[in-house]
Amino acid sequence: MTKLLKSVLILPLIWSSTLFSQSGNLPQSKEALFVESSGPAEVVILATGLGIHTPKNRWDKPDQSELTEGAKLDARRSAVWFIVLGGSDPLLTTADEKLKFNGVQESFFAASNIQTYVAWESDRFEERIKLDDGNKLRIKRAIRLNKRLIQEDLEKLGVMAAKTYLTAILGLPNIMVLPEAPKGKNPIDMLRNDVTYKKGAEVIESYLTSRRYDVLAPDQAEGLNELVSASQSLKDVEEDATYLLALSVGADIYITYNITTESRKVGSSTVKKAAVAVRAFETTTARLLGTETGYSRERPSMDAMIIEEAINDAIEKVLARINAYWKEDLSRGVQYKVIISISTEYDTDDAEEVLFELTDALAGMSNSTKEILLTDYTLDYLIWTNPEKYQKSSDIYRALKKTIDRALPDGKVRRVTMNRKLIVLKIDME
Repeated sequence: MTKLLKSVLILPLIWSSTLFSQSGNLPQSKEALFVESSGPAEVVILATGLGIHTPKNRWDKPDQSELTEGAKLDARRSAVWFIVLGGSDPLLTTADEKLKFNGVQESFFAASNIQTYVAWESDRFEERIKLDDGNKLRIKRAIRLNKRLIQEDLEKLGVMAAKTYLTAILGLPNIMVLPEAPKGKNPIDMLRNDVTYKKGAEVIESYLTSRRYDVLAPDQAEGLNELVSASQSLKDVEEDATYLLALSVGADIYITYNITTESRKVGSSTVKKAAVAVRAFETTTARLLGTETGYSRERPSMDAMIIEEAINDAIEKVLARINAYWKEDLSRGVQYKVIISISTEYDTDDAEEVLFELTDALAGMSNSTKEILLTDYTLDYLIWTNPEKYQKSSDIYRALKKTIDRALPDGKVRRVTMNRKLIVLKIDME
């Protein structure tokens, strides 16, 4: 046999070996599906794994146990990949984080490291299919992962900004949890008078506090009426007590939820099922950050148990949207909503001059600004400031007061509301 013919025969074997070989420690399938959140730290993922046999020659047959073990390992890697980079709410969201992860992914997906994140694996396969004349095996199985541990390791590796760093720069977001209230209805009354809504708030607050977020009590409702009357820019929101409550207390984010439960008879037993819709809003703008609906399994149970199960199914995804928003906001600075209204005792020319000076002052002290509303007598702005220069809202208030005193020597500045995210000032004529 000539050397040329031998080369021609060997090439297909080389190609076949290359085709079926594993590429280092990275997952092969990268197919996974979120099933449920089983608690503040753990999630259940339905992951696909591929076991691949690399034939040494045409007579080399695959070992089924080796294929199965390879598929199991690939399923674990695919489940972890889904948490880190896949799905709609991965841990790594910025280009910089993904670039850093590229440098450590081989060691991160090593079999020994991946196993540390696995809390439980199902004994049975949802799917087990042989492919490519038995040289490939595809499986699907449920795997419970410790998502918190994955995040902590990514922080230790320097891939993600650690929560301690975020806290040092911005602080973790202050979050308020309230039932979704129809306009004109007080959400605090709903909490006090309805045990179902009270249970929902307790479950979400417990979830947040276990993640070390600052949770604000919703009964701090002082100043709502004054806030509404002082700000002409908040027109048409007077009936939205949930938004005003979060804004007045100083929450960075507020979470609303509604609960639906159903029951039916199955034989002699009553089975129940709950659905809980959870939504998160940026307080200063009322911008929707994320919304998810969670469902419980249908079974004989107390209402409290199925409500908790449904909330756990939804809150993890919403919290991922909150974290992504918080990281994005970090690049811009600390956000404040500034509302200043001038007494109509001043003529429009004087008021306009003051408003112009205020907009210039806001631009000078901020990384960026966004004008929400500017009328003859009212200014409503969002500003993002350097946290090293302006560490708290009182620093911004002092800077603005100096500008107002200079522009209106006969004016008197009154603080209507001032908290972590909101500064409302009124300028009266002395």
